[in-house]
Amino acid sequence: MAGIYFHIPFCKQACHYCDFHFSTNFRNVTQLVYAMKVELRLRADYVDSELIETIYFGGGTPSAIPPHLIGELIDEVRQIHEVSKDAEISLEANPDDLTKENLQAWKSYGINRLSIGVQSFVDEHLKFMNRAHNSEEAINGLTWAKEIGITNITMDLIYGIPNMTMEQWHSNLQTFFDLDLPHLSAYGLTIEDQTHLGHLVKTHQVQTEKDSNYNVQFEYLMNATQAQGFDHYEISNFGKPGFYSGHNTAYWLGKKYVGIGPSAHSFNGKERSWNVASNMKYTKLLKEEKLPSEIENLSINDQFNEYVLTRLRTIWGIETRQIKTQFGDKFQNILNSSITPYVRSGHVLFDGVSYTLSTEGKYLADKISSDLFVID
Repeated sequence: MAGIYFHIPFCKQACHYCDFHFSTNFRNVTQLVYAMKVELRLRADYVDSELIETIYFGGGTPSAIPPHLIGELIDEVRQIHEVSKDAEISLEANPDDLTKENLQAWKSYGINRLSIGVQSFVDEHLKFMNRAHNSEEAINGLTWAKEIGITNITMDLIYGIPNMTMEQWHSNLQTFFDLDLPHLSAYGLTIEDQTHLGHLVKTHQVQTEKDSNYNVQFEYLMNATQAQGFDHYEISNFGKPGFYSGHNTAYWLGKKYVGIGPSAHSFNGKERSWNVASNMKYTKLLKEEKLPSEIENLSINDQFNEYVLTRLRTIWGIETRQIKTQFGDKFQNILNSSITPYVRSGHVLFDGVSYTLSTEGKYLADKISSDLFVID
């Protein structure tokens, strides 16, 4: 079982916190989509003819390009690969693109899951982040999506926004609950150096939130979603039973996926590859039928570290039997030794089968994972 990820590198405007690869120049959209079809064909064997379970359109802003181009890429996948009859086909969309016409078109092309970048229902937050929508557009668009029959919907919220009050965070979550959606992704705001927000922080025009504020908002998030019947199945993801993200879960469980488009990453268990982060170079190379990618062969240590990093973030955790089967006794002994202090401190739980993070451990997820890595 495998997945396909399309990176659609276009946005109407640059969000102040985003460091993903994208362009605000839409002039060459059609040519780039054609190049993506070429790459899809050239990479046909990357996942070893495995059944495609998930197709995911990310970005960038996939909803910003004409819907028929999304349909063409889905058709191309079906011509090249065997696709599961109940495959999850997801599209990331901005609220201002959720028109009734677009929603109907995406549904007709096979999109059956939407990931909506709301980020906040507080308009002052949206202006601060330079988002292209307002809260009314978000609520209307989500309502329309449900009305036309797309019920598998997730949305993003951001906490830790400078000067965000607890009342505003409560209100954001309550609006989400009132919309009766089955999935939420919630992220603490990260300050990336090469962004406008990074510049504002570096020049002391914006002050970042204290870690204690992040933790209070994260704690409320965990408690509120649990009370509403959501499973906290990954550090940043909360789903009702039956509505976990199939595509992202495949990442965390180490399944194969091929990434198509500028800056997209691919993984097949033994190697990781990534495409050039330039629309122009990407299109030029594929016009010559050359793959625009670099490849890193993963050592056994790299593979172990990948497993630890992705699995510890989830409710499935690190399975000791899989460590022994996949990596051998040496790595099992190393893991048992390095993780024991966190078990004793209560940050990691062990049920005899798997190591998982406790509620307290979730605040330290990245640090715990890095302390478990095997360094070459």
